[in-house]
Amino acid sequence: MRALIQRVSHAKVSVDGEVTGHIDHDGILILLGVTHSDTIEDVKYLARRAVNLRIFHDDEGKMNRSLLDIGGGALVISQFTLYADSRKGNRPGYSDAALPEYAENLYEEFKKELQTYPLTEFGCGIFGAEMAVDFCNMGPVTIMLESKK
Repeated sequence: MRALIQRVSHAKVSVDGEVTGHIDHDGILILLGVTHSDTIEDVKYLARRAVNLRIFHDDEGKMNRSLLDIGGGALVISQFTLYADSRKGNRPGYSDAALPEYAENLYEEFKKELQTYPLTEFGCGIFGAEMAVDFCNMGPVTIMLESKK
């Protein structure tokens, strides 16, 4: 499982012009990719890592505070293209991405797991939909987390 974490000042996702999720203050945008071998343990591991990742500034200006420390929010978007393989040719292959039925189940479990943490805001996209994501990346800070080596 892969999670691309972006530190944001705000973020929203829309499907067919309708906002399906948003966070209106400092937090993280999580683009989540699922592969065939991922399990509920991967879900729990990545959710815990995401909310505890120290990427927010402390009083001395150092990235030393987590999402939980700042009382921030999270917006989660399914993103199968995190498993794109572009080593051959110009068209990426997606065979490392889990089949939609499997991936959707773990995406839903990831959302549930995140909501067990005390987030001030939580939002999400719609699995498999064509989404428009609008956000302001602060820093910019973008970090890839993976549940497996």
